[in-house]
Amino acid sequence: MASLFEQSSNFFYLCVILVSLCVGSFLNVVVFRFPKMLEYTWYHECREFLADEVKDIKPKPIQEITLSTPDSTCPNCQHKIRFYENIPVLSWLFLKGKCGNCSQAISKRYPLVELSTAILSLIVAKHFGVTATTFFVLFLTWGLIALTLIDFDHMLLPDQITLPLMWLGLLININGLIVPLSDAVIGAAAGYMSLYSVFWLFKLLTGKEGMGFGDFKLLAVFGAWAGWQLLPILILMASVVGAVVGITLMIVKKHQREKAIPFGPYLAVAGWITLLWGEGIWAWYLQQIS
Repeated sequence: MASLFEQSSNFFYLCVILVSLCVGSFLNVVVFRFPKMLEYTWYHECREFLADEVKDIKPKPIQEITLSTPDSTCPNCQHKIRFYENIPVLSWLFLKGKCGNCSQAISKRYPLVELSTAILSLIVAKHFGVTATTFFVLFLTWGLIALTLIDFDHMLLPDQITLPLMWLGLLININGLIVPLSDAVIGAAAGYMSLYSVFWLFKLLTGKEGMGFGDFKLLAVFGAWAGWQLLPILILMASVVGAVVGITLMIVKKHQREKAIPFGPYLAVAGWITLLWGEGIWAWYLQQIS
């Protein structure tokens, strides 16, 4: 298969697009269901831990849910989504953005996530070519899309996604696939500790928590993949974008200063850009300040 891809780059890109469209459809499921799965788990763990204290309190009815069960349905009429109504992008267009049973509007977010996944995956494929690096960076890209959307929706970066991505970054760099292993290990540690230190310094000065622990782990992910050398430019880009967006929200949408804004999406975007073009950006930045 690899030789076939090398002989026909267009066929390779087409396969990447088709696979990533399907992955994008799956990511929609992950983003919607995974936080609910965590909520279910946390709730029952808390009841088990507080067994005596809550034994007289009636359990809250929370439906157990997995990534595969129950079947996807329309939230308005509970119409079961058939396989031909779940074809990435095409089904949404064919149904004109409405449920096939009750005509309830279907969010544009679903096809946009699928299209975004395909576009970002194609960029990765074009950048790294028919290589093992493309295969692994595609997994990272898909994980980052899920983390970005979950953080936007729930202010949460689940360990179940961030930690496997960090370990994968260290494993693929055992033989220096992207950076030497020593740079990857130092990068993971430096990524975590840099934001961890900022977190505690901010808390000591203000008495408030400026960010979540998931942000530390996400930066550790990029340290493990891209090495420690590019962490400064990554943090700079994420901070600038986050500050611009935060100020814009406060001015345009009257966003309250006390209300938290997720930092994970900006880290994810800056980290992805850094992984692909970080060396060129860093060289340009050093040239500008020299």
